[in-house]
Amino acid sequence: MDEPVSEGAAALPHPALRPFVAHYAGYRERGVAPALHRGLPSPHLTMILTLDDPLDMAAHPDPAQPGARFDALVGGLHTAPATIRHDGRQSGVQVALTPFGARALLGLPAGELAMRDLDVDAVVGRAGAGDLLDAVRGPRTWAARFAALDAALLRRLAAGPRDPLPPRQVRHAWRLLQASGGRTDVAALAAAVGWTPRHLAHRFGLDVGLSPKQAARVVRFDRVRRALQAGAAGGAGAPRLADAAVAHGYYDQPHLDREFRALAGCAPSVWLAEELRNVQVPHPGDPAG
Repeated sequence: MDEPVSEGAAALPHPALRPFVAHYAGYRERGVAPALHRGLPSPHLTMILTLDDPLDMAAHPDPAQPGARFDALVGGLHTAPATIRHDGRQSGVQVALTPFGARALLGLPAGELAMRDLDVDAVVGRAGAGDLLDAVRGPRTWAARFAALDAALLRRLAAGPRDPLPPRQVRHAWRLLQASGGRTDVAALAAAVGWTPRHLAHRFGLDVGLSPKQAARVVRFDRVRRALQAGAAGGAGAPRLADAAVAHGYYDQPHLDREFRALAGCAPSVWLAEELRNVQVPHPGDPAG
């Protein structure tokens, strides 16, 4: 029987990568209880590079996509949860890509990955996927893995498009959405960047993968669930959901409950109970928590 292991690490990428990569997170668990984990919507695309065992996706954000196992997975922004299964062993490095990292590092716009989970080799080719997997599987320490991954992604950045960023209006609108915690009205967002709401929605679909309204929902949801998670991790127990709802721009607790059920597949009280049981365990798809 495996000796129990539970470890995790996180790091910021090389400064040249930060417009495209938000953070790295490594995790390794062995000899723990088998479990299912919810991969929740967030403002980041997800790339997971496994270390020891394939990633077992029991369900994807698109329910029409059958479950599968991946050595390396990339998933776009989504508005429904995924389900990740493990049998007591899981390990890997997660790369949290900004929406603009898709074109710069993977060679395609984020819109082509929305609501999809794909093998990395189907996106960047077998050699490209192999280079990324070698970067995390060769070194023996987390710091060395993150440094090797920096080098691999910098090579991809150098070989990619000369101007990988979307129009400045898209970048500005995305910054405004994040700065407001997802509370900016779409019409006001369009006015702020000098575009019509229709044109902004078109460009967001291409360069982000969600409409501005969907992106605002995901940003707001991500903020509130991280606040709830931080409260649980701090040992204070389950925070008051009504207070969290108001603090993050929901009308009231029933509004928060509806959004949680839509985006997480369960009520916030159910999700919090799961987090309180597993608060010290880093999970693929949710390294920052």
